[in-house]
Amino acid sequence: VQLQASGGGLVQAGGSLRLSCVASGRTFSSYAMGWFRQAPGKEREFVAAISWSGSSTYYAGSVKGRFTISRSNAKNTVYLHMNSLKPEETAVYHCAATYSGRYYLPAEYDYWGQGTLVTVSS
Repeated sequence: VQLQASGGGLVQAGGSLRLSCVASGRTFSSYAMGWFRQAPGKEREFVAAISWSGSSTYYAGSVKGRFTISRSNAKNTVYLHMNSLKPEETAVYHCAATYSGRYYLPAEYDYWGQGTLVTVSS
């Protein structure tokens, strides 16, 4: 599976962005998908995940209620809608695919996209 993330950019604090991650390959619908972010000098951090069917979603506490993860298996795409963005959420956002149920752990993911940069200005 190859993953291509897009949709990052510069946004003011309090603004919104929608990230997309398109997967190649016919097995996309078999994978749970996650979004992680990594700020300069910091470790990769779990943001959100969605089960293969889309029926279950999981969020980091810091984004719950502001971010929404969704997917379209027909389009081989997973989305991350981000609202009320904060300057400290400036980071490269990566999408990733996993068969594992331990969605929070980067090491459990088999495939990673290249990331898309989100910059939130104050």
